Amino acid sequence: MIDLHLLATILIQPVTLGRWQQMLLLLPLCLAVSIVYKTTKCANVRDIPVAAIVSWITIVIGMYAVGGVLLLIYHWSV
Repeated sequence: MIDLHLLATILIQPVTLGRWQQMLLLLPLCLAVSIVYKTTKCANVRDIPVAAIVSWITIVIGMYAVGGVLLLIYHWSV
């Protein structure tokens, strides 16, 4: 049986994550998004894994690049 008190505690008091842990959590999120997106776009099922990996790498590099640029803008403006 599920302990509802434990579940409520997890939702009310979130787990504290470090900066690297937060950056690493971006990877499975982007992978899930790219798999779902490429599943809807590819006509052949055999093309999905390669297309999803290419899309995943593109999304991750883009997100880290945008984050880096925003970090530089923040540090230069302060």
